[in-house]
Amino acid sequence: MSEITSETEPVGVTTTSTAPAAQKSTASRVAVASLVGTVIEYYDFAVYGTAAALVLGPAFFPSGNATLSTLAAFLTFAAAFLARPIGVVVFGGIGDRVGRKRALFLSLILMGLSTVGVGLLPTYETAGLVAPVLLVVLRLLQGVSLGGEWGGAVLLAAEHAPPGRRALYASIPQAGPPLGFLLSSAVILPTLAIAGKDGFAEGAWRIPFLLSTALIAVGLWVRSRVTESPVFEERSTGGAPAPRFPLGALIREYPGRLLLGIGAAIGGSAIYILTIVYSLSYGPTALGIPQSTMLTAASIAAAAVVAVTLPVARLADRVGRRPVMLTGAAGCALWALPMFGSLETGDGVLITGAFTIGLVLFTMMFSPMAAFLPELFPARLRYTGASATFILAATLGGGFAPLIATWLNSHWQSPFALGLYAGALCLVSLACIRSLPETRDQDFSA
Repeated sequence: MSEITSETEPVGVTTTSTAPAAQKSTASRVAVASLVGTVIEYYDFAVYGTAAALVLGPAFFPSGNATLSTLAAFLTFAAAFLARPIGVVVFGGIGDRVGRKRALFLSLILMGLSTVGVGLLPTYETAGLVAPVLLVVLRLLQGVSLGGEWGGAVLLAAEHAPPGRRALYASIPQAGPPLGFLLSSAVILPTLAIAGKDGFAEGAWRIPFLLSTALIAVGLWVRSRVTESPVFEERSTGGAPAPRFPLGALIREYPGRLLLGIGAAIGGSAIYILTIVYSLSYGPTALGIPQSTMLTAASIAAAAVVAVTLPVARLADRVGRRPVMLTGAAGCALWALPMFGSLETGDGVLITGAFTIGLVLFTMMFSPMAAFLPELFPARLRYTGASATFILAATLGGGFAPLIATWLNSHWQSPFALGLYAGALCLVSLACIRSLPETRDQDFSA
């Protein structure tokens, strides 16, 4: 984090605060607190995604057909994405009207209760149809929680940021999804190794879910110690109040930016979910690649995302958001085919290299997005606007990706189909980013 607290290079008008040293100290604490909470929320989400790929199908949706059971488990994965817009409405209203901090606190509590609940559920063998019904309910609550998490985390960091560093500070919570996945892998891989494949399927899969209890306690403590966004406090005391229904106002006033913002983020969502979630099931079941090989490849690629997130964001502060994101979108569109085509080789080293290059290109879209999407909307609608664009893109591009990929591979039985699908969505993102304005010098207090 040394880069965050060492320089004072202004680039445009980006914040209302004028006390650089104190502001940097506060901004760093807030950004780290946002990151901690986001890591925990995405750990919970990643644990579910990995478990869905490995064991939840047979445990909750036994059918005698492995493909159908896995498809049913991925349906519950998609269900949470469908619930995310509800989180946008609920937590967007809280974040724009009551405060960013309050919304983040409540979303973390909801995620923790839902995740621990999954770990305590009886399976179909024990409870019959009640088991999958309860699983779907808890999964929907997880989706509602994440619908409010991303917007609040990046906003709290961005609205505390010192001059010229909004993309850098906003990008710190962006490391949360890959760090959450790495944390989940750090728990799941040893659990698999100790319990074995059969032991994991029989009950050891619950351990990563139940460990969330301690993580949530840490996250709540950290988030309770941060200050509210200065932009929100300034607006709440003298600016235009947020409307009673922020999402409705957003659709009326900014329909074009809402749609283009969704399109800008949709390709990256597909790339990430197909790599981090779907490949963990597809590689072993369709291509005979060991589960440990796929988990290792995805984990190394996720670590690369963490490593390049801050440098990419710093570049976006220097040259602008659009040039960096356009490069990432074009790169992902070109690399998607060889990236997923590498699965056909079954070679762990080649797969790891291809996945790592792909997710580095993805980060060039993903990292600046944390500043870019909030900068598209005014302060009174910013929580809802940022959340709606990102969450709807994640739902359309990522939530349905495992289902669409399963269908594609049932017809073409080739990993190149994944590359064509993901590459096409990245071209959509490329077109939408080109259609949106540069936002680096946007006055964030307005």
